[in-house]
Amino acid sequence: MSPSVLLSFIIGYFLMLILISYLTSRKSHDNETFFIANRSSKWYLVAFGMIGTALSGVTFISVPGEVGNAAGSQFRYFQFVLGNAVGYFIVAFILLPLYYRMHLISIYEVIQRLLGNVSHKTAAAIFLISRTIGSAFRLYLVAIVLQKFIFDEMGVPFWLTIVICLLLIWGYTFRGGLKTIIITDSLQTLFLVASVFLSIYFIMSSLGMNIHEAYTAVRDSPYSKIFFTGNFLSNPFHFTKEFIGGIFVTIGMFGLDQDLMQKNLSCKNIREAQKNMLSFTGIFVIINLFFLSVGALLYIYANREGIPIPLDHITHQPRTDYVFPDIALNYFKGLPAIVFMLGLTAATFATTDSGLTALTTSFCVDFLNFGKKKQSEKHLVRIRTIVHIFFSLLILCVILLFNAINNAAVVTAIFKVATYTYGPLIGLFAFVLFSKGRYVMDKMTPIVCIAAPLITYFIDSNSRTLLHGYVFAEELIVVNGLITYGGLLLFSKKKKLKLAGDGID
Repeated sequence: MSPSVLLSFIIGYFLMLILISYLTSRKSHDNETFFIANRSSKWYLVAFGMIGTALSGVTFISVPGEVGNAAGSQFRYFQFVLGNAVGYFIVAFILLPLYYRMHLISIYEVIQRLLGNVSHKTAAAIFLISRTIGSAFRLYLVAIVLQKFIFDEMGVPFWLTIVICLLLIWGYTFRGGLKTIIITDSLQTLFLVASVFLSIYFIMSSLGMNIHEAYTAVRDSPYSKIFFTGNFLSNPFHFTKEFIGGIFVTIGMFGLDQDLMQKNLSCKNIREAQKNMLSFTGIFVIINLFFLSVGALLYIYANREGIPIPLDHITHQPRTDYVFPDIALNYFKGLPAIVFMLGLTAATFATTDSGLTALTTSFCVDFLNFGKKKQSEKHLVRIRTIVHIFFSLLILCVILLFNAINNAAVVTAIFKVATYTYGPLIGLFAFVLFSKGRYVMDKMTPIVCIAAPLITYFIDSNSRTLLHGYVFAEELIVVNGLITYGGLLLFSKKKKLKLAGDGID
């Protein structure tokens, strides 16, 4: 399919989102609308829309690709997903009640009220740094796919591709904010889910299989192994590591992340927010299983047709991220190509639009003290718009930096560093929840939160020597959180008097 047709489709898609933005924000686009959607969001819309946010464009192309990784990944990612499900229950029944009792806009206000201003700014800064890097990285990885299959053939430079993407996102988020995103993310999730099922249908048709035959082929293929055990110390795919890592990564990157919690806080009350979380969890687990099935079917098709794994243009090594787009756009073409582009676009921008809104919210509330200022609403809206533009430009700069580095291994390392920052957030919130009889030396919090990831990195890099051959996987975030918690305990003292009204007891 020609790049111009695919581009026309993407433009039409965004015009639809901009129209939705106009309709949802024409009556009100004040800060309460932008930050928390007037606390009037329907729980089922939030639950469905969060699927698109949780499943980024990276997930859309990487999870199916990893099924056939030379390292033998297979369906091992599902071990991590099962841990995610447990993590979502913890978020729903421990963290959400806390947030609702304290009537928060930014979840980092918890830290301010219970630990102090410096700790509060530290937690918010951790979020801003990690979410900016994470959002930029996700958009970057998908943008290089768009560049390769659409914009290169049209002579459009990479920087302009990113500018166009960010302008389109900014165009439908800058007025309505969260109120718009609740609607657009639900629509984008619908497109994402439809594209997964349609992709399975198209691959089955190409293989000449019905549903039962496809299920049997996936089940009997070498790609469908889910549970990995073996040597606990040296196997990074061991079920225990993946499962525990899944729990705590969810707590850190979901329950302690303004982006995803902001949607929950827009529900009318805690019960609706919890219904949203439980419904979301069920859909999340099922849709990931279908993503893995897409991967298995893609590799079965590729083996039958003799299609090699595409090579990375930098390292010239096989890159599984390109398997899904390569087959969809170069071998299926036609309607399957449009369906793939629909799913990729929906997954990518459902994540980026919500991340941009959360960054704006956190900066305005945590650093500019919105809600405490007596300035006019019109003036605060103007400031909020400037902040929104600033973070759009910041994401652009980070993406261009990734591209300038021009080394896939380095970029991946940068993204891993961003995930390390959620360990200190786990440590900070654990201190709030489990050390209520103590108060931390507020000015020491930034030092602890900087030192913990550095110590964690040292342990990870030398774990084979220090821990008798142990290799860390996602459970490394637990180590990071424990070191942070221990550091905060070290620089804390017992409270002389119990503080009333802390929102926890």
